[in-house]
Amino acid sequence: MIGTKTLTDNPVDLYLRADRMPHIWCSGCGVGPSVACFVKAIHRTGLDTDKIAIVSGIGCSGRVAGYVKVDSFHTTHGRAIPFATGLALANPELKVVVFSGDGDLAAIGGNHLIHAARRNIDMTVICYNNFNYGMTGGQLGPTTPLEAKSTTSPYGNCDPPFNLPHLVAACGASYVSRWTVIHPRQLEKSMAEALTKPGFTFVEVLGPCPTTYGRMNKLGRGVDELRAYQERCVVSNGVDPRDAEIGLNGPILVGNFVDLSRPTFWDHCVKIFGRAQKK
Repeated sequence: MIGTKTLTDNPVDLYLRADRMPHIWCSGCGVGPSVACFVKAIHRTGLDTDKIAIVSGIGCSGRVAGYVKVDSFHTTHGRAIPFATGLALANPELKVVVFSGDGDLAAIGGNHLIHAARRNIDMTVICYNNFNYGMTGGQLGPTTPLEAKSTTSPYGNCDPPFNLPHLVAACGASYVSRWTVIHPRQLEKSMAEALTKPGFTFVEVLGPCPTTYGRMNKLGRGVDELRAYQERCVVSNGVDPRDAEIGLNGPILVGNFVDLSRPTFWDHCVKIFGRAQKK
């Protein structure tokens, strides 16, 4: 027995707040499958859930913090990473996770994203990327592919999008990967690796948004978007992240791109302030 659960029950149930169900996500949305992979990754690592804190911003995936049964913070728009940084520095024993969307993390929160990676703050960032602001009406976002349509670019996007793995890798992230929700085993394993590696670790999760992005670009239902991922994705472990740009059509590179070791921000603090105290 584990509490009131038996070992024959689905282990995912142990990590979800059943009283908050049903969830708010649309039919065909990929956030739910990404959360399933996340809690399975926690189960795989054996991390103590009393020492995990999850922080989310605003948006569809920003609601994840309310559904996972760990200490959680639903913060203001774009500010998930500074909240998480405070937690990580105040209590280095915590495993701090940021779970939010491409708009929240890379647009209004973009400055925080690059500096957390530069400092190598000890946290895991899981970015659910559906290429638009799905919750607030399907507006153009920082990862919307060129020529893709949105409610604020009805004739096609003119802004070159961020290649998020390249962005965070260039800033100094210790671990960088990208998978889609049709790669659940690889995604779960990658999340587990990110959770157990010191420093700033980043997992981009690509998934469908049939209600807004899919509708605007005539991609069909959620299952049709998943089928497109299956056809377009190329597993490319170890590839240079600068080659992982995503276009409206063409191949999508997925895999584990960066896995390196370098001192964390906390390591530098201990070294510098410890030296200062000896003087």
